[in-house]
Amino acid sequence: MLSPSCFISFKAEIGSYSLPERFTFPFYYEPHPLSILAAKELQNYLENQTDWEHNFGLDENQEGLVIGKMFGVMVVRNHQNEIGYLAAFSGKLADKNSHPLFVPPIYDMLEEDSFFIKGIKELNKINERIEILENNPDFISLTKELQIETNSAEQKIEDQKVKMSEAKKARKLLRKKAQEENMDAESLETYMNELVRESLKDKFLMRELTSYLEERLSEIKKKITVYADEIAFLKEERKQKSANLQQQLFDQYHFLNNKGETKSLCNIFEATALLKPPAAAGECAAPKLLQYAYLNNLEPIAMAEFWWGESPKSEIRKHGQFYPACRGKCEPILGHMLEGLEVDENPLLVNPALGVQIETIYEDDYLAVINKPAEFLSVPGINILDSVYERMKLKYPEATGPLIVHRLDMATSGLLLIAKDKDSHKLLQGQFIKRTVKKRYTALLNGIVTGNEGEIDLPLRIDLDDRPRQLVCYEYGKPAKTKWKVVERNNQQTRVHFWPITGRTHQLRMHASHASGLNCPIVGDDLYGKKADRLHLHAEWIEFKHPVSRETMTFEVAAEF
Repeated sequence: MLSPSCFISFKAEIGSYSLPERFTFPFYYEPHPLSILAAKELQNYLENQTDWEHNFGLDENQEGLVIGKMFGVMVVRNHQNEIGYLAAFSGKLADKNSHPLFVPPIYDMLEEDSFFIKGIKELNKINERIEILENNPDFISLTKELQIETNSAEQKIEDQKVKMSEAKKARKLLRKKAQEENMDAESLETYMNELVRESLKDKFLMRELTSYLEERLSEIKKKITVYADEIAFLKEERKQKSANLQQQLFDQYHFLNNKGETKSLCNIFEATALLKPPAAAGECAAPKLLQYAYLNNLEPIAMAEFWWGESPKSEIRKHGQFYPACRGKCEPILGHMLEGLEVDENPLLVNPALGVQIETIYEDDYLAVINKPAEFLSVPGINILDSVYERMKLKYPEATGPLIVHRLDMATSGLLLIAKDKDSHKLLQGQFIKRTVKKRYTALLNGIVTGNEGEIDLPLRIDLDDRPRQLVCYEYGKPAKTKWKVVERNNQQTRVHFWPITGRTHQLRMHASHASGLNCPIVGDDLYGKKADRLHLHAEWIEFKHPVSRETMTFEVAAEF
C-alpha cells in the first residue's frame, strides 16, 4: 500500500458543504461545490508555485514551447473520516511525470534507466543513422542525378515517339500516293517493302534507345541502392522496435476498480471498436486520481477537470474552465475503474424532450415547417428514439420518404423543413445540396466581439479521441465557412446573426468559440463554452422554393433569448 502523502487538506473551512450522494459521472457533469473549491485551491497553487517551470502560455515573456494542460481534482475521504482532495495532471508537466503534491502516474515511463528511456535512446540512434545516410553527399548527388537522368530519358523517349508517329503518318501518305501512280506490281511491292523496313527500323531504334537509357539509369540505381536498402532496413527496424516498445509500455498499465479488481490496458480496449489502446491511454488525470485513491483506501466522492493555459491551435479549451473526461482514451478505462462505485446517472440517457410539444409554423400537402425546441433530437439517437422524425411519423402516418430534409443539432432550436413525400424531399434536399436555401441563425455569445461583421473560414473534422467534439484541421478538415454580423452588445455579451455557407457538424459553435473565429463561445455551449439553461443558438429565418409551385417561401421565428 502506498502512503497517502498526496492527500491535500482543504485550506478553506468546508463544514457548511454537503457531500454528494454519488460520485461524479465524468463525461457530463456540473462540478460539485467541493470540487470547485479544490480546483480553486489548486489553481492558486499553479499561479504562485516555484517548484517547477512550465510554459502554459499565460506569460508573454516566458520562453519555451507553449503547452496548456488538463488538471484534475478528486474530493476524497480518508480513514480518519477527513475530507480532502487529490490533484493530478494529464500527460507530462515540465517534462516530468511526477511532482510533489500531484498523484503519481499509473506507470512512470520517464524514470531513469527505465526500459522506455532505453528504448527511446535506441530509436534515436536509429534516427541518427537514417539522418546520416539521407544527408550523405554522395546519396544526395546520386538521387539528384537519377532524377535528372530519368527526366532526360523520359523526354528522349517522348521525342522519339513523336518522330515515329510523324514518320508513320508520312509513310501512310506515301503508300496512298504510290497506289495512285499506277506503278507496276513488282515496283509497288518493292516500294511497299521499303516502307515496312523503315517502320521496323524506327521500332528497332526505339528499343535500342529504351534499352540504352534503362541501362544508364540502372547503373545509377545500383549505386543508390547501397544507401536506399540500408535506409529501408533501418526504417523497418525502427517501426518494429517502436511497435514493440509501445506494446511493452501498454503492458505496464493495470487499473483497479472499486471492487478491487485489476484489468490491463490491452484487455480493456480489446472490447472496444479500436481493439487496441490509442497512444497515451492511461495518462489522463481521471485514471490517475482513481488509481491512487483505490491504492490508498481513499473513498472517491467527487471529481472535476479543468484546462490551464493557452488553448491548443486545433481544439477549443478555455483557461480555467471545467471539462469532462475525454471519451476516446478515458471512457473504456473509466468504465472499468468506476465499477462498484455509486455514480451519478448519465444525463445523456435522459430524454429532455419528454412532454415537449413541437410547434408547426406552416404546412400544406407537400411540406411542413416546424419550430424545433432546444434539446430535441432531429433524428433518433443511439439511446433516445424520441425525435422530430418520430413525432412527424406519428403526425403524418401517410407520409412517404425520409421526412427530415435537413437537421439541427439537438441543442439548437429553430426552423426545420419536413417533406411529406419522396419527390418533395428530393427537390427540397436538392436545394440544400446546391446551397440555394438561405438560412439565418441568431446566437448570444459570451463576450464582446470586436469586429462588426465578416466571414470565418476554419475547416473542421471530428476529434477522434473525444467525439462528438470537433477540431480545426487544415490538413484533413472539411471546408467550413460562416458569415456573421453583430446585432447588439450588452452586459459583456454579443448578439450576432450567422449565415452558414456550409453545414458542418457544430460549425457555428466552433466558429463562435475558436480563437481564430470570434473567440466568444455561444452562451450555454456545454462543449465549447459553459453550460447554461440552454444553448443560445436559434435558426430563426429560412428561405427556399416550394417543391411543387416553385414559389419562394420565407419563414421567420424570433429567438426567445
